[in-house]
Amino acid sequence: MSTASFLPAASRARRWPKPRRWAAWLAVKACDPKTSLWLVIGFAAAHAVLWTLILVNLKLAQDVHFDVAEAFAWGQKFQLGYGKHPPLAGWIAGLWFMVFPVANWATYALAMATLGCGLVISWLIALRVVDRRRAFFVVLMLALYPIFNFKGFKYNPDLLQLVTLPLLVLAYLNAFEKRSVRAGLWLGLAGALALMTKYWVLTMIGAIGLAALLHPDRMLLLRSPAPWVAIATLAVAMLPHLWWLRKVDFVPLTYAGDVYGLVDRAHNAQLVFGYVGHNLALLALPIALAALALSWRPPSWATLTRRPSKWFAHSWSPGGNPSVNLPQARNIWIIQAIVAIGPPLGGLFFTVYMKTDWGISLFFLTPLALAAIPALRVQKMALVHLTAIWLAITLAALVASPYIASHAMMANPNGAVTYGARSELARELTLAWRIRFHSRWPVVVATTEVNQPLTFYSSDHPAPFTPGELWSSGLTSLQEARRLGFIGVCDTTDGRLPVCEAWMAANAADAERLTITTQRFFKGHPGPAITWKVFIAPPAKQ
Repeated sequence: MSTASFLPAASRARRWPKPRRWAAWLAVKACDPKTSLWLVIGFAAAHAVLWTLILVNLKLAQDVHFDVAEAFAWGQKFQLGYGKHPPLAGWIAGLWFMVFPVANWATYALAMATLGCGLVISWLIALRVVDRRRAFFVVLMLALYPIFNFKGFKYNPDLLQLVTLPLLVLAYLNAFEKRSVRAGLWLGLAGALALMTKYWVLTMIGAIGLAALLHPDRMLLLRSPAPWVAIATLAVAMLPHLWWLRKVDFVPLTYAGDVYGLVDRAHNAQLVFGYVGHNLALLALPIALAALALSWRPPSWATLTRRPSKWFAHSWSPGGNPSVNLPQARNIWIIQAIVAIGPPLGGLFFTVYMKTDWGISLFFLTPLALAAIPALRVQKMALVHLTAIWLAITLAALVASPYIASHAMMANPNGAVTYGARSELARELTLAWRIRFHSRWPVVVATTEVNQPLTFYSSDHPAPFTPGELWSSGLTSLQEARRLGFIGVCDTTDGRLPVCEAWMAANAADAERLTITTQRFFKGHPGPAITWKVFIAPPAKQ
């Protein structure tokens, strides 16, 4: 007989709390102003750690994505811009890798730390719109949104917007409420920070501007100093970057025009509908799981809703019963509607190339927009249900991740981009340079998909240079590459091989030529064998 059986019933209940006790504990912690912040921070930290471990397992057979390697390369040299994008993503990567080792796991930790910050800021936004119970429910929905877990593995400017855009929305809600000079100052700085991430944030800035004009209480804001101080602050804060843009002849705009320029209308329609379908599919999961949590064993449907008139009659009281701050909720509804509808309509009208990744940063307000519906009732048990769903999915992903990695490699054994052994190539080339010249490898010349991973994985972290790229990152130049010497690499599986070889013949005529083949094996499964044409150009004679 177990010891527990001799305990009184009350003692056993204290030792093994029933689900409703856990629900009460979670609801108290989530709703208490003294503990709710630490609950959210702890949850965000746990989410980030667990999903870092999952991503490490899922990506064991792969090198980091070249977007991640590109951000690392930018961070090796702090500039006011990097050719394709504003500098904030590079600055943060540079600071991160001053603390953490240059390793695969650290890139996934950076991505998850970014998303963890986004969760906390989204909770702060929610507090200005709904009560604390609903705010924590919003955080749980976001944690189940695929962008905030398995699709968030790739740190780049798109992912970083899930910090800077929530900061921008939070600053706007603060300015809308307080309408002071200080609030306008913070809004302008938040707008500048967002613009330093990626110019795509103009969609959110435009949506916030329209929300301010369309809101029933717009005159209260427009008659205050807040919006005008914000505009002036944004303009002043962006002056250094604008100076850089002019200095480089607006190269990022050239990049956007070249890569995402006009396409034919049939292809454009296909891309736009793909964008819409992709983002709706991603949102379907957290919405469906939230609905399940809300309706899990309810006494009746009536307990899930109340008459809208009663909800609209509630006054806003942060510490009171579940309620909605309707003026701020209108802001959220307007902003989310504009950024959801505006980009695909604009893409159709202007027939531009629409990437599905552009939606990564535009739907983080959707859970809040739904939770702010006054007729919806979020019970205490709903928090426990959704937390349990999040935990079950996360732990299942953690257990299954090594097997998924093996299966994915077996299913795609010839995936040169995904499973090409660029890290192994980086080690070989670093050794080859050091044996010949007894110095660090200074420059790697190749396409972006090749040179960025080589910069990341080589212990020398050579500066990347991409031949023929009009939107150069500014990390090095052709003149610098010729002076210091470089290793040029041409991928024989790339359709651009003739162009690469022609460039090497013109610019590295005296280079030593090698042919290197790399192949990775993961748990006995072979990856693709890739042959690289290598050109080792020595430093210029002094």
